[in-house]
Amino acid sequence: MDLETIKNKIETLTKTQQIEVLRIIKKHPTSKLNENKNGIYINLTFLPIEAIQELQEFIQYTLDQEEVLTPLETQKQDFKKTFFIEKEDKDNMTF
Repeated sequence: MDLETIKNKIETLTKTQQIEVLRIIKKHPTSKLNENKNGIYINLTFLPIEAIQELQEFIQYTLDQEEVLTPLETQKQDFKKTFFIEKEDKDNMTF
C-alpha cells in the first residue's frame, strides 16, 4: 500500500478508528504531529517504516472487520424486521 492509499483509507475511517491510528503513530517518537482547530495533521513521508507497517496492518484489520460485520448487521436488521415487527403487529391487534 502506498502512502496516498493509506491517507485515503485513514480519511474514510470512523472517528474511533482514526483515534486508534493516532495512537499507532504516537508510539513512534520520531513522528511529527501538527494540530490546529481543524484537527491533527501528519506528514506520512516522515513516519518510520515500522509505523507505516502498523498502519497498513490496522487498515487491513478494519477492512476485514467491516467485511465480516456488514453481512451480520444486514442479517440482524432482517431478523428485527421479521420477528419484532410481526410481534408489534400482533400486540396492536384489536378485537
